[in-house]
Amino acid sequence: MKDRALGSLTFEEVSHLGARSVLVLPVGSMEQHGPHLPLDTDAILAERIAHAITARFGEAFDLWQLPILPLGLSREHAWTAGTLSLSVTGMTTFLRELAREIARALPARNLMIVNGHGGNRGILEVLGYELTADFGLNVCALHTGALMSPVPAVGMPEIHAGKDETSLMLALAPDRVRRERIGGPARSVDDAKVRATILDPGVSWPWSSGDPRIADHGVIGDASGASVEHGRVILDRILEAAGAALQRLLDNQDLAPTT
Repeated sequence: MKDRALGSLTFEEVSHLGARSVLVLPVGSMEQHGPHLPLDTDAILAERIAHAITARFGEAFDLWQLPILPLGLSREHAWTAGTLSLSVTGMTTFLRELAREIARALPARNLMIVNGHGGNRGILEVLGYELTADFGLNVCALHTGALMSPVPAVGMPEIHAGKDETSLMLALAPDRVRRERIGGPARSVDDAKVRATILDPGVSWPWSSGDPRIADHGVIGDASGASVEHGRVILDRILEAAGAALQRLLDNQDLAPTT
């Protein structure tokens, strides 16, 4: 497979792209992920998942991977050292400027954002409208966190640095996991409080992973059950969703009204 990183091309080779080419932008975060995962977990996962998507579907959909945006909106983790969060204004400005430059400098008009951090979802959903209307890009955002394990009907949901994220890291970046620091479920965390604070579909709250009612050492979930095998299952699920999203993205381009 040829290298499908956009940055690997020369300026003359950019002519290989066309209007139907798809740019793949990984977006992560820099925030605490408990005692056992690094601060850049979401950035690692977003970039490596974007690479896996590009490797799997690059030829079929003419994908080209952009450099990662390693920071996101992480104020819910600002209680710890090392968490670096953009402001809403800063992230909006960056993504709008990137879209402006894509429209100016590249023939590609399709953009898939691979979002590795749940806290970025809201702004990416809203900005999708602006990137489409203001810069003529055909956009979708793939939210990897929502494509992990379904939320169970009872018991502790996997929200942050638990079984799912840890498993995906074991599958994609095992050398970055501090296995000896993986803990079990926290007895003090109230799963009902987690659901009411984070997952209530009718009310949103500015929650913090430093709140001992919903997290233990920043973890919301149970990382003790993490495994490489579970991580691979999650990755396959994400890749399947990505393939369907890419097809729909190009279908949307075909159906877009012409001016």
